[in-house]
Amino acid sequence: MTVSNINASDLLLEGEPHFVNSDAKNKILNNLKYADSHEWVKVDGNSATIGITDHAQDHLGDVVYVELPEVGAAVTQGDGFGAVESVKATSDINSPVSGKVVEINEELSNSPALVNSSPYENGWIIKVELSDNSELNKLMDSEQYSKFCEEEDSKH
Repeated sequence: MTVSNINASDLLLEGEPHFVNSDAKNKILNNLKYADSHEWVKVDGNSATIGITDHAQDHLGDVVYVELPEVGAAVTQGDGFGAVESVKATSDINSPVSGKVVEINEELSNSPALVNSSPYENGWIIKVELSDNSELNKLMDSEQYSKFCEEEDSKH
């Protein structure tokens, strides 16, 4: 049986996570924004959930510790707010947006490997109250981030 003249978007279910380059090793969600330091941000009104991308966790290897900021701490776009320690390396986590930390993922204290197994869902790192929504315009969408990762990986 051959199927033709069907767009991939016709097959997507409303409310389900949509992936770019689903054939690739690393998953990239359509509904997120991405920083060139491999953090993602999901915006809901004035709230932003932040984590590291599947690409980042894959390069880090098994995460054994996540350093989290305090609730109430200020974060600035492009500046570090914590770190991820893996069996391979320790890497700073940079904030893709500016604002105030309103929640941290306390599950990561006991289960840092959630960053590996569920980077876009259970492995989120912090939630921030945004101070400047226009900063989102400086971030990449899923297509741009996918190309960025391909170019970066081709250099190594």
